[in-house]
Amino acid sequence: MISHPLRYALLAAWIVLLAATPLVADNYTVRIAITVAMYSAMALSWNFIGGFAGYPSFSTAAFFGLGCYAGALAQRNGVPLVLAWALATLFVTAFAVALGAIILRLKGHYFAIGSIAVVEVVRLVISSWGSLTGGGDGLNVPLLEGGPDRVASTVLYVMLAVMLAAFVATVLVDRARLGFGLRCINQNEDAADMVGIDTTRYKIMAYALSALFCGTVGAIYASWVGYIDPTDSFSILLTVKVPVMVLLGGAGTVLGPVVGAGLFVLLEEFFWANFLEWNRAILGGIIVFLIFFLPGGFLKLDYRKLLRRKPTPAKQGGAA
Repeated sequence: MISHPLRYALLAAWIVLLAATPLVADNYTVRIAITVAMYSAMALSWNFIGGFAGYPSFSTAAFFGLGCYAGALAQRNGVPLVLAWALATLFVTAFAVALGAIILRLKGHYFAIGSIAVVEVVRLVISSWGSLTGGGDGLNVPLLEGGPDRVASTVLYVMLAVMLAAFVATVLVDRARLGFGLRCINQNEDAADMVGIDTTRYKIMAYALSALFCGTVGAIYASWVGYIDPTDSFSILLTVKVPVMVLLGGAGTVLGPVVGAGLFVLLEEFFWANFLEWNRAILGGIIVFLIFFLPGGFLKLDYRKLLRRKPTPAKQGGAA
């Protein structure tokens, strides 16, 4: 098992490595670094509700997509770039608080189905409101200033800043009463309510935190790509990928979402490059493997116990 100071040192080294890609690598590698930082921030966000509280939320795509459109519409109406990102973050967080007060009355698979329905409902509203959102034709977003290299490096550093902010929030929640209360809810919500934990308020706070950074990432992503549409912004595949990343690293842990996001993105890029026709099947196999053989993720494995295992010596035949 790796000590906490060493874990944080490894995380710092990982962030430095990602930040250095514009200086030493090509645009393709920088794009991968941006994707890793983006998914790490969203995985850390999902970990509040799905990891700490144990609620299987699939609303990530709704928060991401709303962040895309809120940031894009704000910029198209003359709001400065950074302020547009901030407004998108506040809007998505407020939406999650209002939605959480309703949907968090559901539990288990009912909550999971309800959270998936949220994604589809929001996507249909965005698609139908053509006068505001452009509907199915999509929406053009003001491009960032500078050439491709400068834009890519700017987006990377901003995404890393959001990722770092999400990680700091995770550490603070993990050490605070909120983190303790969410873990109690995960273990036994009825018992937590009986001992005085305000389960409703804690769940809404976790749900809002799971939306906050996704909204920010969505707004930044819209500014990066310059064009958004409902199909891409509210992708069901996105809302499945993020929980898988957290499960890969270790749900409910501080560093698990970062580890899982990095591994998943690198594996996905490898399969796309080498197994174009089979990459979906291979990723599906990874998901099945996680569910059945690695439910706790890599960071919850007891590596010392695995290393202590020794093969049983073969019995010697014959008389002494």
